[in-house]
Amino acid sequence: MPQTQMQSNTENPANIMLSIPMSMGGQRLDVALQQLLPEHSRSRLQAWIKAGLVTLDGEADTKQITAKTKLWGGELVTINPPENAQDNAFKPENIPLDIVFEDDSILVINKPAGLVVHPAAGNWSGTLLNALLHHAPQLNDVPRAGIVHRLDKDTSGLLVVAKTLEAQTSLVRQLQARTVKREYRAIVWGQLWRNGTINQPIGRHSHARTKMAISRTGKLAVTHYEVLERFGVHTYLRCQLETGRTHQIRVHMQFLKAPMLGDPVYGIGNIIPHKLMTQTLRDAVSGFNRQALHAVKLGLIHPKTNEFMEWQIELADDMKALLEAMRHEDVPTDEEPFDFAVDENGLYVGDDHGDFDLDGDDEDFEDELLDDDEP
Repeated sequence: MPQTQMQSNTENPANIMLSIPMSMGGQRLDVALQQLLPEHSRSRLQAWIKAGLVTLDGEADTKQITAKTKLWGGELVTINPPENAQDNAFKPENIPLDIVFEDDSILVINKPAGLVVHPAAGNWSGTLLNALLHHAPQLNDVPRAGIVHRLDKDTSGLLVVAKTLEAQTSLVRQLQARTVKREYRAIVWGQLWRNGTINQPIGRHSHARTKMAISRTGKLAVTHYEVLERFGVHTYLRCQLETGRTHQIRVHMQFLKAPMLGDPVYGIGNIIPHKLMTQTLRDAVSGFNRQALHAVKLGLIHPKTNEFMEWQIELADDMKALLEAMRHEDVPTDEEPFDFAVDENGLYVGDDHGDFDLDGDDEDFEDELLDDDEP
C-alpha cells in the first residue's frame, strides 16, 4: 500500500487529514482515497465527496471537487466524516428508570412501552442499555450492560439485569435451564373458551427476515395460557413462558388464531369487527397503539443468596383502561362467535374483509442475545 502521512485535526479529532503520495498522481480522488482508507468503501467515500465533506489543500469551493477529480500528488486532503450514530450506542444517557428492586447483584426494571432494550439499527440511542450505563456506570464492565433477556419495544413490564459478571452467568444459566418464571397478561382478538398450551417451534420467517414464524426447523417454544376474562370480541389471558423465543407469545397467539390486540406485525391490521363493538370500545381500540402485552410477574434464584425471589407489578395503565372499556360492553348473544381464520400463508382472512398482508417492520428486532430471548 502506498505510504502517506495521516493525522487528526486538533479542532475536530474525528476529521481525517492526509497527504496524497506523489505515486498517486493521475488517479481519481475516490480511487486514491479508497486505497489510502481501505476501512471505508468506495461508495461511502464518493458519498462524502458529493456531500462536500472532503476538501483538497483547504479548498473552500468544494463544488469543484468530485469523485473524478484528478490528483497531481502531494495534495493535502481533509475528510470530515459524518457522525456515526452506532459509535454512540454504548454511551450513558440520563433516562429515568422505574426500579422495582436493586441490590449489588441484580436490578429489576419495570420497562415502559416504547423503550428499546438494546441498541440496534434505527435505535442506536435512547435505549434501556444507555439508561443502565448512566444509572450504574460499573455495568460498562459487564457484557451488554448486564442485559440477559429482552422485552420488545412496545411490550411493558418486568425485566432483570445482572450487575456483575457472576450474576450474569447465573441468570443466563437459569434462563437456559428454563427455571426463570415469567408471567404475562395479554389481550387478544377473538373468544378463547378454554385454557391450553401451545407447543410449536419458532424460527425466522421464510420471507420477512424481521419476523418470526412457526417453523419445523425452528427452536422449541412452549407457551401456557389461561383465560381470565372473555368479552364480545376479545379475551384477556394469563400467559406463562416455558421457553423464551423472540416474539414467542405474539407468534403463538397468531398461530392460535387469537392475534394480539394492537400488534403491528402479527396482528389483524384493518380486519376489525366494527359492527360488534360500541363506539366507546372502537375509540379505545383505535387509540391503543401497541401490542397489548405486559410482563406482570418475574421469579428467579438470586445469584448470590441462592434464594428464590419473585416480583409482581400491576397491569400497565393503558391496558387497564382498555379492559375497563371492554367490561362495559354487552356480550352479543344473537351473533355468531367472532373468530379469525388464517390461510396457508399465515394471512388473516375474514368473510367480508379479504386478505391482510402481515409484512411489516419490527423496530425492536435484532439477532438473539441468547438462546433464551424475549417474548
